Amino acid sequence: MIRPSALAALTRWREVGLGAAVALAGLWTATRGGPILLAGGLALAALGAGLTRTALRRMRFAQETAAPGLVEVVEGEVRYFGPTFGGAVSLVDLTEIRLLTLRGRRVWRLKQADGQALLLPVDATGAEALYDAFSSLPGLDMAALLAALAPPQTGPGLIAAGQPEMALIWHRAGKGIVA
Repeated sequence: MIRPSALAALTRWREVGLGAAVALAGLWTATRGGPILLAGGLALAALGAGLTRTALRRMRFAQETAAPGLVEVVEGEVRYFGPTFGGAVSLVDLTEIRLLTLRGRRVWRLKQADGQALLLPVDATGAEALYDAFSSLPGLDMAALLAALAPPQTGPGLIAAGQPEMALIWHRAGKGIVA
């Protein structure tokens, strides 16, 4: 009954709509009179605004699925099951996140403390779950992460700003090598 393209758009925007609905319900409650309803309504509106902001960021992070393989985040562990390679990295052991461009395809490079690295295509199925996993890392700037994922700006009067081949997104602060 609903066109597939319209259903896909509604599915993509559903979390943003839910946050906006919570904010509107809070504002409506705040206008019903009395200091208790005003305080509760404003708190609900603030919660809805926060949910909407997070949903918009999560939506910007999600890419259209075009790469083979499956990404899962289960109990603090990122797993990738690809057609030719795969692996798992614990978020506790993660020391570095880089965004690489390999043969025209962008991939995450997750490096562990022991030096092993896992490559995950940015546009693999389930890669949107990495947003929540990455947000739990100490000191990660989510705005910088989203800016790195943005496509290069080109157009009239602009020089094609090619993305670097390897961009450092996050590095765990540590003491280095102890002798």
